[in-house]
Amino acid sequence: MITKRIIPCLDVKNGRVVKGVNFLGLADVSSPVELASYYSNSGADELVFYDITASAEGRSLFTDILVEAASKIFIPLTVGGGINTVEDFDRVLNCGADKVSVNSGAIKNPNLIRDAAIKYGNQCVVLSADIKRVDGVFRVFAKGGRENTGMEAISWIKRCVDMGAGEVVVNSIDTDGVKNGFDIEMLDAVCNAVNVPVIASGGAGSKEDFVTLFKTLDKVDAGLAASVFHFGEIEISDLKKTLRDNGITVRI
Repeated sequence: MITKRIIPCLDVKNGRVVKGVNFLGLADVSSPVELASYYSNSGADELVFYDITASAEGRSLFTDILVEAASKIFIPLTVGGGINTVEDFDRVLNCGADKVSVNSGAIKNPNLIRDAAIKYGNQCVVLSADIKRVDGVFRVFAKGGRENTGMEAISWIKRCVDMGAGEVVVNSIDTDGVKNGFDIEMLDAVCNAVNVPVIASGGAGSKEDFVTLFKTLDKVDAGLAASVFHFGEIEISDLKKTLRDNGITVRI
């Protein structure tokens, strides 16, 4: 059985980690550098760093904070926010990232995924898809969940994987921050459409939510969460013990 990964997510705005509900009502949490170091030492398998307003504000990602955070950790780091060109990939990788997450930049220019995969390899290119139900249809949203692109999400994800995305983060706007469990229906649809690692994001409220995720959807490779980790509601070491006790393979 494939080892399941547990991934904390740092949503960074104005140099601080923030968290909201359904992508709205953002509240200050902590320093990204301090949190990155804490998670690296607490058993996290990877770390995701999103500069969540870079695309909406039309600017580049905060590289100074990224460099400092990357220097404090010893686990793989995925970075996203304001990634619009292959040069942006290059800049972020030079700051210490292992993988680069692209969302709005790929929506504006889908060839970005293909070009980056050719230059850096599929394993470096992560598609982050913010998805919300609109009239019963999964739709792709851009600019940190602010803008409905009108695109059907599953076909979009499949297209991006076909172009070279080596991993997909599925961000459910409907369940984000609600803490009632992951969006199993949405994740199942994505897993059945692609053959690359799928990371579930949005909805974790308890250790049992992770157990349900991995027990229900064996194809999901990782569970990503933010506030339940940031506020100490779930300790990663406790979560991994619970997963292992439930027959789910994790790295202890």
